Amino acid sequence: MTLIIIVATCLISYQCFNDPALRAQLLFQPAAINNRGEWYRFITSGFIHADFRHLLFNMWALYIFGQQAEMLFVDGLYYSDGGVRTSLVAPIFGKPLGPLMYLLFYLAGIVAASSVNYLRHKDNYGYTALGASGGVSAMMWPFILLGPWEWFIFPPLPAIFLGVAYLWYSNRMDQQGGGRVDHSAHLWGAIFGLIAYVLLVVFRRPQLLEIFWMQLQNPKGPSFLGF
Repeated sequence: MTLIIIVATCLISYQCFNDPALRAQLLFQPAAINNRGEWYRFITSGFIHADFRHLLFNMWALYIFGQQAEMLFVDGLYYSDGGVRTSLVAPIFGKPLGPLMYLLFYLAGIVAASSVNYLRHKDNYGYTALGASGGVSAMMWPFILLGPWEWFIFPPLPAIFLGVAYLWYSNRMDQQGGGRVDHSAHLWGAIFGLIAYVLLVVFRRPQLLEIFWMQLQNPKGPSFLGF
C-alpha cells in the first residue's frame, strides 16, 4: 500500500506540474471548502506538491516511515532465524483489513493536519496549501515507537529525540508564522499520528507498548525495525 500511495502521489503531482488549472482545483483552499462545499480538497491537496524537491522529500520520508507502519498494520512483528519466522506480535489489523486501515490512517493524517488551518483561513481566498507532509508526519510514530534509538543521518539524532524536536520546532515555527512551509500541518499531522497510533496500540496490541518501553530503557538492545 505504501508503494501504491507513492506512485499515485507522484503521478498526480507530475500531472499538476504541467496543468495549473488542475492544480488549482486540487489545492487545499479553506475558503473554497467553506463557501462552495469542496470538501474533497482536504484529501486531494495531499497528493500534489509544489515542485520535484518537495515531492521527492515527502515520498522518501513516506517510504521510510510508511513501510514500518504498514508492517505493523498488516503483518505484525516477526523474528527470523535460519529462514524460520516466529511471530512476536500479531498485526494490529492483519489481512484483508490491514491495508485499508493503513490507508485510512494516512488519509486521516492529511485531513487532521489541515483542520486547524481550515478554521484559521476559512474566509481567506488567498490562502492555499498543498503536500503530503501532514500524512507523512502522522506516519513517523509507528517508526519512532518501534525503534526509539535508531539514528537518522540527517538530522543526526535518535528517532525519539527527532520526534520530540519535530513537535517542538513545528509548534515554534507555527506560532511565528510567515514563510512558505506549512508548519501547522506538520504539527497537527504529527499530533494526530501520535494520539491515533497510541490508541490503536493500547486497544489492539498493547505488547507494542511493552516493546517500546523495553527499547527505551535499553538503547543498545535489539532493533525490531524491518523484521
